[in-house]
Amino acid sequence: MKTLTDLAQELRSGETTSEALVEQCLESIDDPGGEGARAFIEVYRDGSRRAAIAADKARARGEVASPIAGIPISIKDLFDVAGEVTRAGSTILAHAPPAVRDAPAIARLKAAGLILIGRTNMTEFAYGGHGTNSHYGTPLNAWDRATRRIPGGSTSGGAVSVTDRMAAATIGSDTGGSVRIPAALCGLAGYKPTQSRVPLAGAFPLSPTRDSIGPLGVSANCCVLLDRVMAGESISTREPARLRGLTFGVPTTIMLDELDREVERAFASALTRISRAGATIKEFVFQELQDEADGSKLVNFSGYEAYQLHRERLETQFDQFDPRVSKRLMLGAAMKESDYRNLRELRLKLMASADKTTLPFDGLLAPAVPIVAPALADLDRSDDDLFRINSLTLRNAAPYNVLNRPAWSLPCHQRGEAPVGLMVVGQTNQDAKLQRLGVAIEEALGV
Repeated sequence: MKTLTDLAQELRSGETTSEALVEQCLESIDDPGGEGARAFIEVYRDGSRRAAIAADKARARGEVASPIAGIPISIKDLFDVAGEVTRAGSTILAHAPPAVRDAPAIARLKAAGLILIGRTNMTEFAYGGHGTNSHYGTPLNAWDRATRRIPGGSTSGGAVSVTDRMAAATIGSDTGGSVRIPAALCGLAGYKPTQSRVPLAGAFPLSPTRDSIGPLGVSANCCVLLDRVMAGESISTREPARLRGLTFGVPTTIMLDELDREVERAFASALTRISRAGATIKEFVFQELQDEADGSKLVNFSGYEAYQLHRERLETQFDQFDPRVSKRLMLGAAMKESDYRNLRELRLKLMASADKTTLPFDGLLAPAVPIVAPALADLDRSDDDLFRINSLTLRNAAPYNVLNRPAWSLPCHQRGEAPVGLMVVGQTNQDAKLQRLGVAIEEALGV
C-alpha cells in the first residue's frame, strides 16, 4: 500500500496518472475473489473516471487544486453527496429523498481535487463496533481472511477498501471508535479529531453528543492531510514532534483490563520503542474513566440518542433493521430522560476534571481495542457473544468521545502478526500537537 505522499509524488513526476490510479482501484473492486462487492455499497465508476481524466488534464495545464489532488479515496455511506440518497448502511432509507448538497467535509475533499471512488459499507446506522451488515454483506478483514474475521466498525467497508487497494484512503465517522476500531483491527492509521474540528452537517447522525468525522489511511501522515482538508486548513508539511523529553501517561484504569495476549505483547513492545526514542512513560490512575463507566450504566449517550432518532422507525419498520443493530437500539427504550440529563451534567464535570488529571502528560497511550479481530462466526453464536464482543471493541475508544478528546489508532504490531492499534490521546482542541505526535510515534514504532 502506498501513502498519499507517495502517490502525490508519482503524479507530480509523471510516473503515474489519476486515470491509472482510478483504474487500479476499480480493478481491485471488481476482483471476483476480493471483497469489493461487500466493501462498497455504491461504486462511482463513470464519475471517478471522468474526474480522473479532468484531473490529468488540469495537471498538464499546471492547475493542481492541492498537493494530493487526483488521488482516489472512498467515503462512508453516511455522508451526503448532492443528488444521491444517503442510506447509512440501511435499506430503510433506500427511497429517501436525495441530498440537496454535499456534506461540507465532502465538498472540501472535492475542492482539494480528491476523487471519490465510491460509498463504502458500514454497520447499519453506524451503531456497532463489529462492522457487520446483514443487508449488504460483511467485508472481511484482510488479516487471516480464511478465518473470516470481522473488520471492525462501523467504518468497516472503508477500512477494507484501503487494505485491499480499492482506495488510497477513506473517510469515516467516529462516535465510539468507528474510525479507530477498524483501523486497529485492520492494521491502518485512523484519526478521530476533536468533535468541532470537522463540520458534522450532512453526515447521518448516531449520537450528536459524540459524533465526529475522521480519516483512515496507510500512514499517520495520510490521515493528517485528509483531516486538514476537511477542517479547512492548509495541508502544507509541518515538522513532526520530537519524542525526546516528552512524557506520556498510560491509564491503568479500564484500558489494560482483559487484553488479548497479542494486544498485551504489541502494546508493551510499543511502549519500549517509544521509551527508546527518548520519551518518559508513566502509569497513572485515571479515575474519570471509571466515573464515566459507572455513570453510563443506566444510560449512555449513543444508546439514548440513537433510540430517540430511530424510535419511529423501530415502531413501524422493525423487521427492516439489521437484527444485530435493532437488538442494541431497543436497549434505549428503557433509558430515562432524567438519567440522560444527569449524564450530560456528569460529562461536563468529567471533561473539566480529566483536563486537570492529564495536564502533566503530552499524550496518553493505551491499546485502541483490547482484543484482536474475532471471527464473524463468534458474533453469531448467541446474543450474549454479540453484545460481549461489541462492548469489548468499543470499550477503550468510546470514553474519549465522551471526553471530546482527539485520538489516534496507529499500527503497533509486527509484520505477519495480528493487527493491533496503539491509541494516542491528546487534549481537547490540541489536534495540531497530537497530529505531530502521531507522525513521530509512527516513526518510532517502525511498523
